[in-house]
Amino acid sequence: MALRVLVGTPSVLANPAKGGSRVKLPRQTRREFCAQACQAVALAAVGGSLPGCGGGGGLTFSSTVPALMVVAATAASGAITLQIDAGSPLASVGGAALVDSSRGRFLVSRTGQDTFAALTAKCTHQGCTVTGFENQTFVCPCHGSRFDTGGRVTNGPASRALEPFPTRFANNVLTITT
Repeated sequence: MALRVLVGTPSVLANPAKGGSRVKLPRQTRREFCAQACQAVALAAVGGSLPGCGGGGGLTFSSTVPALMVVAATAASGAITLQIDAGSPLASVGGAALVDSSRGRFLVSRTGQDTFAALTAKCTHQGCTVTGFENQTFVCPCHGSRFDTGGRVTNGPASRALEPFPTRFANNVLTITT
């Protein structure tokens, strides 16, 4: 679509594709136009160079971080329970899942044959739900904060650890005490 500016007072914008319909624009000097154009370019440049989370000049996390599988759990009497069967992402040591229950979301990792770690899935930076997991590290999708399976911050911008919850494992049932 070709637009042309017609010289005159006030400035008029004509669109030949629509039969020359005209829109009145406020009169602007060359100096005002240049000043506004420079402000727009400067704003775009500053916005693109603001440091992302984790320091440095941009986002430091990979958008290809694998997402955790979501596992449903049952909440009752101050505890959350879930069955760990052979098809569960928590079936083997090193596995992890995002556990969803009526009491909230939890990051769960299997740290040993009979041991698990359970953490809040709420990032301590700005409250996003942590959903990524790679190299035994939980990754927040919003700003790239990283946490080890014990909930400790390994890379900011988060500065506080994720809240841990006690776990118990017996008869293939994991219980998280809330």
